[in-house]
Amino acid sequence: MIFAIATILGPGLLMPGLHVNSIASTYEEAFGANMILVGAIFCLVFGIVICGGIKRIASIAEYMAPVMCVIYVIMAVSIIVMKIGQVPGVLKIIVTSAFGIHPLFGGILGSAISWGVKRGIYSNEAGQGSGAIVSAAAECSHPAKQGLVQAFSVYIDTLIVCTSSALIILLTGTFNTMGADGTTMLAENIPGVEYGIRWAQNALNAAYGGTWGGKVLAVVIIMFVFTSLMGYYYQAEANVRYLFKENRKVVWGMRAVFLVSAFSGVLVNGEIIWTMGDTGAGMMAWLNIVAILLLSKKGFALLKDYEEQKKAGKDPVFDPAKFDIEDTTGVWKKYQNR
Repeated sequence: MIFAIATILGPGLLMPGLHVNSIASTYEEAFGANMILVGAIFCLVFGIVICGGIKRIASIAEYMAPVMCVIYVIMAVSIIVMKIGQVPGVLKIIVTSAFGIHPLFGGILGSAISWGVKRGIYSNEAGQGSGAIVSAAAECSHPAKQGLVQAFSVYIDTLIVCTSSALIILLTGTFNTMGADGTTMLAENIPGVEYGIRWAQNALNAAYGGTWGGKVLAVVIIMFVFTSLMGYYYQAEANVRYLFKENRKVVWGMRAVFLVSAFSGVLVNGEIIWTMGDTGAGMMAWLNIVAILLLSKKGFALLKDYEEQKKAGKDPVFDPAKFDIEDTTGVWKKYQNR
């Protein structure tokens, strides 16, 4: 119940504004659009989607997620190829900075680790606990199957998409670096540009020349934000339904609160939005870490059962009774009886 409340407060209240802020600031940078107007139009369209129910959310996300990844990664890889000669030097900067060896950036090692952990959660939600909510809707004969899919998604999100972003920003030099004291600028390559999506936008503009790269990213970011917010809303609504026993009035109230929270992202500055998001994600992560520790023994037992069945040449099927788990809904019986 405590985690359900945290999930409603995190993805449902504190975190949505961050994503709408990203899309609004991207359109302001690319087209000079008014951030409030962009936020209002986006929230209106998104409201129509979520009022169509969870099934519509899932169907839209199914088609949008692959498209957004492919377009962005192709653009990033093309930049890496264009500047392939600089890649070894950039990788050296990443490694030496990470271990505090770089003469300029080594002094901010502690803050860099903290920053990386907080932003990493936004990338793949590993350890946050929210992924399990979405995974619970998947159809599979053994829970370990979906667990492995979720684990693999970490590599797709972080090692491919996020590494692509880091490389194009460093290769084009479109970043600023603040010292550990929070006031001294160690590097100020794009003065006045706030950290976040605008760095990647400036990287695309610098690499391709002109502003068309940033405009393409503005279009792509719609898909990023839509799928992220659809995931957030799914998590929040699922827990509202759990706590309030499918009460439709409460669900509709949740939808209104979610949309207001999302729109707030264009009304306050980026620093406040990131702080709200970090608070929501951190609240869930701390609770989930405790749950992981308590359930780790059973989790390893499930994985072992899956691996044993695979070695025996079987399509693994989960038997709740084997692990003293009561299947109150009978969801696993259809797999056992096939």
